[in-house]
Amino acid sequence: MASQLISSHRENAEVYTGDAICKQKSKELLERMHLPRGLLPLDEIVEVGYNESSGFVWLKQKKSKTHFFPGISRSVWYDTEVTAFVEDRRMKRLTGVKSKELLIWITICDISIQDPNSGKITFGTAAGLSRAFPVSAFEEEQTT
Repeated sequence: MASQLISSHRENAEVYTGDAICKQKSKELLERMHLPRGLLPLDEIVEVGYNESSGFVWLKQKKSKTHFFPGISRSVWYDTEVTAFVEDRRMKRLTGVKSKELLIWITICDISIQDPNSGKITFGTAAGLSRAFPVSAFEEEQTT
């Protein structure tokens, strides 16, 4: 399904291939949307695309990945294709991202920073449930 959505938004999109440039472009896009650069810690990214007119973005990686965010003690799973419509401080209609809550994986469909002064980022589900965490927990991890 995600592949069909991607193909419908490919026209007039900026498309990049190769892990290094894709990581750079995905972080630049997060920064431009005023979202934390560590929000999408993907590995072996093969393609990133962004259609500025519709706000549609997609990221493809070789294999799915589970990442543990120590700042919130949560694991987040990223599928081989992650898609969203982005706007300032928000990713909506998100696909390919799940968060582990207790023993079950919850699909995340909306990420937003409603009040930049609060220092909080909110993750929402299709059922309308949401949870806020410190934005700092999703800043890019520094490698030493």
